[in-house]
Amino acid sequence: MATTAGRARSASSAPDGLRLPGIVLGVGLGGFLDGIVLHQLLQWHHMLTSTDHDHIGVRYYDPHTVSGLEMNTVWDGIFHTVCWVAVIAGLGILHARVTRDRRAVWASRALWGWILAGWGLFNLVEGLLDHQILGIHHVHGGPYQAWWDAGFLLLGGLLVAGGLLLRRGGRA
Repeated sequence: MATTAGRARSASSAPDGLRLPGIVLGVGLGGFLDGIVLHQLLQWHHMLTSTDHDHIGVRYYDPHTVSGLEMNTVWDGIFHTVCWVAVIAGLGILHARVTRDRRAVWASRALWGWILAGWGLFNLVEGLLDHQILGIHHVHGGPYQAWWDAGFLLLGGLLVAGGLLLRRGGRA
């Protein structure tokens, strides 16, 4: 429970009290969606599947070999662990900040706006860092990978903008 001068307060009385937990939850949930859909269901990429990242000294693990798929599965698991920790941390922060009327907070546009913004931030950071700067994987490799990567960044920007617009219409 957050305190100010010894007094308890709820997220609904603190300006933007839902920002941090919402963003952290959005990062974790967005990462889970990325990992489950792109890594596992569609199998478009894994964490270390790009062939164009040798310039940074990271080894390429071919997902079409047993040893390469095993290593990528381990790194996908590490990625999912980080996502899980983010979701647990977001829930913990939310629990600490919201001391009353928890049901209303879960129904609030403010919380869901921050969650969408957090998901968008995940896409932007992951897209810039992993796809562009480090080049350890791309959304969907092949002749159109630059377009897939650009679309991922565009989706991230739209999620941030949509989340901020949704948040503006809700109570903090």
